[in-house]
Amino acid sequence: MRAEVTREEAAQLGNLLTPFGAERAGNADGTIPAWTGGITAVPAGYRPGDRHPDPFADDQVLFEITAANALEYAENLSAGQLAMLAAYPDSWKLKVYPTRRSASYPQWVYQAVMDNATSAEVVLEGKGGVLKARVGPPFPIPKSGVEAIWNHNLRWVGVHLTLSEGETAVTKAGDYTVIQSSVELGVPYGSREETAFTRRHPNVMFAIKEKIFAPALLSGDGSLVIETIDQTNDPRKAWSYSRALRRVLRNPYVAYDFPSAGSDGLRTVDDSFLFVGPPDRFDWTLHGKREVFVPYNAYRLHSGDLTPRDILQRRHIDPELARYELHRVWMLEAVKKPDADHLYSRRIFYLDEDSWQIVLAESYDREGNLWRVNESHTVNHYEVPVPLSTLRAWHDLAARRYTVGGLDNQRGPPRFHESADPREFNPNALQYYVR
Repeated sequence: MRAEVTREEAAQLGNLLTPFGAERAGNADGTIPAWTGGITAVPAGYRPGDRHPDPFADDQVLFEITAANALEYAENLSAGQLAMLAAYPDSWKLKVYPTRRSASYPQWVYQAVMDNATSAEVVLEGKGGVLKARVGPPFPIPKSGVEAIWNHNLRWVGVHLTLSEGETAVTKAGDYTVIQSSVELGVPYGSREETAFTRRHPNVMFAIKEKIFAPALLSGDGSLVIETIDQTNDPRKAWSYSRALRRVLRNPYVAYDFPSAGSDGLRTVDDSFLFVGPPDRFDWTLHGKREVFVPYNAYRLHSGDLTPRDILQRRHIDPELARYELHRVWMLEAVKKPDADHLYSRRIFYLDEDSWQIVLAESYDREGNLWRVNESHTVNHYEVPVPLSTLRAWHDLAARRYTVGGLDNQRGPPRFHESADPREFNPNALQYYVR
């Protein structure tokens, strides 16, 4: 089904609307400023490969939201945020800073997204998919909920990234073991032009391979996942390498609500990146925009001066390190189809209008109770430029536990490459990668 966007509507992109379809203007009371291009220059003294200095380090906290004053700000809080404040009244809070609409991308990405507006088609049959789109969000002026979730799935994050990060599940007692990995992410969909990588993987959303180097018990294990766009006839594929077996093994089809590896059962596979995968098990409804205090410009959490011990507390991350800002977000609801199988009966996602990245998410159990509250703390990698998550936190309110991903503070930031060799993202190369 072709996007029902007229040429008159599309002409607003880059004018009244940003190239990604956000409202260029600020809000009526001035608490959300106009978008003026985001971060368009690197800070003085920055060198590629450095940790990212905070371009807003001089900003002062405007106010703090706690359990005691949450109702004063309820209009600009999500149900999940209110639940977190109620669950941890003595320790959790939101430190609110001035809003900085820092999201920015290369000009060629903007052009591709504007071209998508009148050409992209959403596929509703089977597991769903997208046709006639390239590089970035296919539907900058979305007409349906399913188009909005594809904007998140296919947001531009680069073409080939190498990074090192950690993840851990924190116990009720506050103990944890960080699993440290080296990761390569290849995104053929995001490529500027046709290459061997895009020709080899025309239906691939991304390919990701990982090798674990700590703790010692897991060191030498690895994995490869190829996440396809339309999974109807080309499903997600996954392999693992076991150091003990010295073999690459094809994993069964692990997706949807299967417990995610390393999470101790606290999140599902499709909770990765707050959502990833086919949308076919839910009915999607776009409820328009809200102004919400969301995690944004998390350069303090991104700092190389921190260790996991500085960030991880017993019930949640240290709220002193997090930054929240008032932003316009798309509110997207997913309700499980009657004949579908999933742990979640309902999900709410809040998508940043400037990047289409999900920044907040809420999941409800089969009885309709709020179960899990998830956050994505982002920074703009201004040397590219591209906004990416620097830390993701998944909170299980029933278990009173949480898990985090993206811990890279003691290691170098992601490195970006303009192309990738398709031979590097196949199971035959996995055992050589982990050595």
